[in-house]
Amino acid sequence: MTTTGRSATRRQMLAGTGALGVGIAFSGALSELFAGTAAAQGLGHTGYGPLVPDPKGLLDLPEGFRYRVLSREGDRLRSGEGKVPSNHDGMSAFAGREGRVHLVRNHENRADGKVPVPTIEGLTYDPAGKGGCTALTLDSRDNVLSERVAIAGTAVNCAGGPTPWGTWLTCEETEDKAGTNGYTKDHGFIFEVDPVDPRRTGAVPLTAMGRFQHEAIAVDPRRGVVYETEDAFEKPFGLFYRFLPKKPLGGRGSLRAGGRLQAMRVPGVPDLSTIQEIGAEFDDIEWVDVPDPQAAQTPIRFQDFGRGGITHAQKLEGCYWGGRSVYFVSSFARRSDGSTADHYGQIWRYDPECRRLTLVIVFGPDTDIQMPGESPDNICLAPSGGLMVCEDGNGAQHVYGVTRRGEVYAMARGRQNIGTPEEPEWGEFAGVTFSPDGDTMYVNCYTPGTTFAVTGPWRR
Repeated sequence: MTTTGRSATRRQMLAGTGALGVGIAFSGALSELFAGTAAAQGLGHTGYGPLVPDPKGLLDLPEGFRYRVLSREGDRLRSGEGKVPSNHDGMSAFAGREGRVHLVRNHENRADGKVPVPTIEGLTYDPAGKGGCTALTLDSRDNVLSERVAIAGTAVNCAGGPTPWGTWLTCEETEDKAGTNGYTKDHGFIFEVDPVDPRRTGAVPLTAMGRFQHEAIAVDPRRGVVYETEDAFEKPFGLFYRFLPKKPLGGRGSLRAGGRLQAMRVPGVPDLSTIQEIGAEFDDIEWVDVPDPQAAQTPIRFQDFGRGGITHAQKLEGCYWGGRSVYFVSSFARRSDGSTADHYGQIWRYDPECRRLTLVIVFGPDTDIQMPGESPDNICLAPSGGLMVCEDGNGAQHVYGVTRRGEVYAMARGRQNIGTPEEPEWGEFAGVTFSPDGDTMYVNCYTPGTTFAVTGPWRR
């Protein structure tokens, strides 16, 4: 392990209307995330001001911002195929013709999902699966023109990621096999979804990319390598993977040709939670072939990776490509769950050019792991010149912004209480993404499933 000579500082600032504290440790390594992107031209400000309580009780935003509800769980799909499914999760926005935007939205329904994704002939993998994706087409003013099923019969569709050729890779966060929970086929795969015409991609599992508890992916736009995170719930925790396609950057359907699945090994580091120093760097990262990507008998994280083992991490979730590197999130680590050390959320950067792994950000207060500000989940680049991070923790849930200077501010706060007055509980945020022109932020509330479009003075 080597440590950068760059200074690392810890910043603490109040977010929201004054009651919430969010701590962040920040390294200059973060600035590389924005290099060469439209976001690098942003202002890098300290936020948009205090959150204003929403009189409708849905979403608090800073003054000058407004939201539109695009879709809600249980409403009728505009296609007439059934109801809008439950558990809105990962999402991405794609440019369409004449200023239109195509949104692809995951539904993380398990076997007991409240409102399943309707099964559609030609778009259904396993009729017993209740998860999948829906696709919305919006006009230039965020009016919903269409809403339909994009893939059905999958399970626990958590996150995923866009491809350079304009499709969405949706990830199943489960390892259930046929015969488990009533399923008729094995689950735990990635599926490709065309946001414009889902029938072009159908419901074909990309089996070579592995069968495990997938969370998110990011594609290297120059090499075509696909990076994958695993959100395993129990020890041994998940792995960070890369998939080397036989047809890199081959366009829609090319990932079906297969390739090699490998897992990351950080020499001498069996558990990433042990690394606490911001800016810590590890050179000569190793990639080890996965013995059995299909996990026919043994889940991948339990498999024998030979001498040196493999590197694990608790709650590997969001994954994003920025600049020349891939970034991935570990939402938290707790000794009580079996991790080697505690932390409140990390963002790691892997630079494939020099095979270097760097700990870029650590979220959360210095004490009390239950405090708000823990558990960063989905992340995306923001037109303001920083990150947007979905919180998945306890208490009121937020979308936080992170400026290029490492300052944290509250961008949105959910108001939909799904608990009781005595024991309040709020649905987490997920799927944060921006329109291609950067004028609209789209984000989901997981429960009750709601998709918002947020507009305002982003470049103020």
